[in-house]
Amino acid sequence: MKKRTEKVLCFGEGNFLRAFCAVAVQRMNENADFGGNIVMLQGLETGRATAINAQGGKYTVVERGFEGGKPVERFVHIDCVSRCVDPYADYAEFLKIAENPALELIVSNTTEFGIAFDGSEPAGKAMYKNYPAKLTDFLFHRWKHFGTGAGLAVLPCELIENNGKKLKECVLKYAELWNLGEDFVRWLEENVTFADTLVDRIVSGYPKAEAGEICARLGYTDALLDVCEPFFLWVIEADAAKLAHIPLQKSGLEIVVTRDLCPYRTRKVRILNGAHTMSVLLGHLAGYVTVEQMLGDEVFCRYLEKGIAEEIIPSFEGEGLSAYAASVFERFRNPFLNHKLLDISLNSVSKWKTRVQCSVKDDISRTGNCPPLLCFSLAGLIAFYKQGADSFVRDDAASVRFIAENSVAAIVKNAALWGEDLSLLHPALCPLVEKGVALIAEKGPRAAVEAVCNGTL
Repeated sequence: MKKRTEKVLCFGEGNFLRAFCAVAVQRMNENADFGGNIVMLQGLETGRATAINAQGGKYTVVERGFEGGKPVERFVHIDCVSRCVDPYADYAEFLKIAENPALELIVSNTTEFGIAFDGSEPAGKAMYKNYPAKLTDFLFHRWKHFGTGAGLAVLPCELIENNGKKLKECVLKYAELWNLGEDFVRWLEENVTFADTLVDRIVSGYPKAEAGEICARLGYTDALLDVCEPFFLWVIEADAAKLAHIPLQKSGLEIVVTRDLCPYRTRKVRILNGAHTMSVLLGHLAGYVTVEQMLGDEVFCRYLEKGIAEEIIPSFEGEGLSAYAASVFERFRNPFLNHKLLDISLNSVSKWKTRVQCSVKDDISRTGNCPPLLCFSLAGLIAFYKQGADSFVRDDAASVRFIAENSVAAIVKNAALWGEDLSLLHPALCPLVEKGVALIAEKGPRAAVEAVCNGTL
């Protein structure tokens, strides 16, 4: 076995990266003698750096669920995280990581809002909070230190389309804004590979109710337990030769390096993510806490089955879509994940726009009619935001307030929310959404879902 060095930097230390990227590096070490450790970077001012360092970077990932209809439980013991740096407490230590010649890979997961350019960020700040600004500062420091070579691969895991291209675009904008020079930009182009990626694994995080029982079975206390499903898929759009030095595809996990990830992304975003977004807000309003509980209700199960089979899958082309949808239902019914609806509801405006709106538009183009179940999901979003604006809704304040205070028609027409005036997609869309909101108010969310499934909308 190779002596391990810090070869991977994770921007973020949350549940997902610890059960996804860390598992991938662990498997590469075990199956391909990668010899790599991860240095994690605390993403927010309040985070897990202290807890991770207190355990020496060691923790257990619990993979629980079903594979081929059979229950599975695996303990993955992670020992490839060397440390976690808190840049809010020691930004200089963060920049020092850039001086490591062994560093090969940067991975990030900073939510859908993380990859954004902020033109108000000046050059020469003592610390940057914005992720692309922080990354630009890091890469500039690496270039200044090495001058040539010292190449890296950057694999963002944020669930937005063209995440690698958009992150690179932000970095280049900062390079221009800060006047970092043509030589630095040339070094970026020649030595840093920004790849678009797609990640697919449901991670529910720390199992608070079961932690004591799990730790008793493990024989030690683990404050960083992380529960996820067995399913794992990482699709990376890149020239395979540029990643050949990183044994991703020898990890034993399903890691695909391809020239075109669009088919994978469309399938996952529309079916798995779209199914979540069209249902979880209504599920919460109906009193359910987890995805498994919600799917235990035959009304919600039928709503999702009809929505996927009759409106989402017909809206785009692809192979194996029905089989993938069946696997999604198996994953949703995983009794071990405790996947909370409110956790999935975070930033639902951008999620509906990214995950559902595309299917609505393609269905209208295909049939000439509005898809009733997907339009009703927008009604569910509006009802959710209006009822929970001051309590359970988690989104940017401007979006929450606008939905809470305005009519359904104004919400549907607000291009700032959806990127376009949705009422222009079809003359029946706005009336359908208005009727859906009224139906939820009149009958309650569960009865409204049942009525829509029966063709009432």
